[in-house]
Amino acid sequence: MRILLWKVNRLKYNKAKKTLEKDFSNYVDELNLKGEAILTFINVEKEDEENLDSKVTKLIKNIKWFAKKNQVKKVILHSFAHLSESKASPENAKYVLDKAEERLKSVDYEVIQTPFGYLLDFELFSRGEPLTRFFKEF
Repeated sequence: MRILLWKVNRLKYNKAKKTLEKDFSNYVDELNLKGEAILTFINVEKEDEENLDSKVTKLIKNIKWFAKKNQVKKVILHSFAHLSESKASPENAKYVLDKAEERLKSVDYEVIQTPFGYLLDFELFSRGEPLTRFFKEF
């Protein structure tokens, strides 16, 4: 799994183009966020499919660490299959996002998922402060 965590101060997105035939639920169609959040780009890799729950645990630990460092309790989960050549099946990638959302909400994070299976138009603003961007591979 590869993740890019980004503290954003403003974020706007909307669906641009559908990329998967299957329709997945549990996401927010459009967002116009004013305020701090952790935007989490997540690439679930083929190798991760052997132990998804373990990977979810590592994902949660990294998100919580980064959010605590930035004093932010809002997390946006975005499937971003462009961080690696290796890609898990859409069903397994969505499983990871759903489990991450469930676990983060259980410890009082506000969580939003971007539309899964769509290309998105993004507008974001992030301040140039220490530790506002973080990449991890595990």
